Formats: sequence, C-alpha cells, structure tokens
Amino acid sequence: MHTLPTLILMLPILCCMAITERIWAQEVDRAETIQSTPEFDPYSKTIPGTEVAFDMLPIPAGTFLMGSPETEPGRNADEGPAVQVRVDAFWMGKHEVTWSEYQQFMKLCTVFDRFNDLKIRQVTAANRIDAVTAPSQLYDPGFVYEVGNDARQPAVAMSQFAARQYTKWLSLLTGEFYRLPTEAEWEYACRAGTTTAYCFGDNPQQLKQHGCFIDNSDDVTSKVGVRQPNAWGLFDMHGNVSEWVLDQYHADWYGRRKSSSAAHVVAWPKKLFPRVLRGGSWDSDAARCRCAARRQSDDDTWRSYDPNSPQSPWWFASTQGQTIGFRIVRPLKVPPRDQWARYHDADIEQIRDHVDQRINDEGRGEWGIVDPDLPAAIKKLK
Repeated sequence: MHTLPTLILMLPILCCMAITERIWAQEVDRAETIQSTPEFDPYSKTIPGTEVAFDMLPIPAGTFLMGSPETEPGRNADEGPAVQVRVDAFWMGKHEVTWSEYQQFMKLCTVFDRFNDLKIRQVTAANRIDAVTAPSQLYDPGFVYEVGNDARQPAVAMSQFAARQYTKWLSLLTGEFYRLPTEAEWEYACRAGTTTAYCFGDNPQQLKQHGCFIDNSDDVTSKVGVRQPNAWGLFDMHGNVSEWVLDQYHADWYGRRKSSSAAHVVAWPKKLFPRVLRGGSWDSDAARCRCAARRQSDDDTWRSYDPNSPQSPWWFASTQGQTIGFRIVRPLKVPPRDQWARYHDADIEQIRDHVDQRINDEGRGEWGIVDPDLPAAIKKLK
C-alpha cells in the first residue's frame, strides 16, 4: 500500500500516463470512425482512357513513434532520436506503381508531341498550372526493362521529379489529389500499428515471406503482391524497390523537428540530392529493409551512364536506378488547388532548367496539358 507522500509524488506520473492513454484512445476512436465511413473504404481506380487499374487502401489517422530504438540490430544513427508523430488519414497504393500504370504516363511524350505538331491543347501562361512534363523516350529500353516489362513488375529507374509528375498527371486526369507519401506517412503505413523492426516482428529470418531482398531476389525485382502483406494489406513495404518519399535527406532531421504533426515534419527539398527513399530493395540486406531504415539518393552517380548533357531529369541510367520505384498516396484532407504544385512540380531551379533545356533545345520530353478531356483528345489522334 502506498503512503500519502508517495502517492503525492506519483501524481504527476499517473496524470501523464492517464493523458497518454486518453490520447491513444482518441486516436484509436478516430481511426475506427474514419475506417467505418463509406467515403474512406478501399477502392480500385481505372486510369481514365485505359484498361489499367490500381488499388488504394485506407490508412487510419494515428500517432506513432517514428525511428528506431538504439538497441535495434542494424540500426543507423540517422534513425533517431525516435520521435512521436501524428499522421492524418490517407489512402496508399496497395502495391508499388507497376509498369502497366507507369507506361500510360510514358506514352504522353509521343501524344504531346503530336498535339504540338497540330497546334492543339497548347501550354500557355494561363493554363500552365495544368501542364505536365512527360518523360523522354528511353534511349536504351533494354537496360531499364532488364527483367522485362511485365504488367505486374514495379516500374523502376525514375527520378523523384518524374514520380512527382506522375502523381500530378494522375491527379489532373482523375480530379483526385494524389502525391508521394511523406517520410513519416511511409513509415507509419509500413509499421501498420507495430513497433518492431519489421511489420511482422523482429526476426529477419521471416523476411523471405514478406519481401524481395538480396537473399531471395536472384538480383532482380519481383512481381508485386506475391508475398505476404502487412496488417493493413500493403504489399512489398520491405524490399523489391526503394520507394521515393517527398523529403530531403538530413541525417539529424528527427532531432531538428519542431512539431509532432506529419504535415510539419516534412523536410521540403532545397537541393537536388540527397533525398529519401524507404523500404530497401531487391539489392538490400535485411537490415536495410527494416521499417525505420532510411536511404539517401545519389542522383549524380545514378545518372552517370546517361550520354546526354544535361543528363536526364526523368531517368537514372545506372544499375542502382533499377532499385528505385515509388508508391502513391491520396490524403483524406485535400489541400487547396493552389498548393498542389508544391507536391507535384520541380522544386529547385536546377531541375526546372534541365527540363526546359532537354525539351526546348534537344526535343527530348514534352510539355502538355492534362485534364479529364485528355483521353478523348488522345482517342481522336488515333
């Protein structure tokens, strides 16, 4: 039995525990409420003008501890100090973006070129907000499609800028706001309510059932969705391809954050690289596929085999490029239309200059307007 002085001393601790439990209860209640509403269900979406569909799964709002404990095997210093982050609800792609999806975006280069020749659907100062740059045609398709371009293979070798433009194209085409996940959203979704090194526990020996990595990949990507998903139904969060997120890479970012809100802990990029990729790849060991593991991009090296100058702002021409892919999210709370560009367009002058030079001076890549009328306009070309 505790004495009165002891209880008085313990009172702040008990109050803190009660507040913490109440916060967690509120988050759980909010997550369950959102999950039970019809407007926040899983859904499948066919890309307008195509027969290609993709699946989105609801990820409930919640609070989690981002990063890893110092005792976790394989941990790197940039995974801490662990920080508590609040995440709003969003949908996330059930799978990584596949070639069947990404090739619909790639086709726009030829389409926009035809539009320009016909002087239709031209980009102007008034409609430039709806303009998208289609990636240039591959100068060596065999390299990018080294393991084939099967519809269920994850698309690879695109830059973060190209992935962002893909999400812009999809947003303008469907009228629904899609983007890359933030680093916090990605880890939260990967963990799916767990606090362990992997979404399935701490034993790396079980990774073969959940991910494609160096021990079972045969040095190539795997078709998406062939292994076990996490508790929220997401496939290939561990391995297969490293996935782009929105953030710039800072080794000390967790210690520098000033808010627990995921929207306020995004490290918005201010230089070309390094930026963050998550999840590990077919070329990664088990430790680099952990929930908290962070990978930094090295764009100059990954473009080093590109014979053009400037080197492509859309493609990586190196073996490491084949370890890079992405997955999309759709937030339940949609930002105002005038804020979409921050998530979609080139965020530094170097990228904008290289895009303009490649398109205007070299004729590689194209600008074009994307809206719900685009599929009908493409159909008329045929």
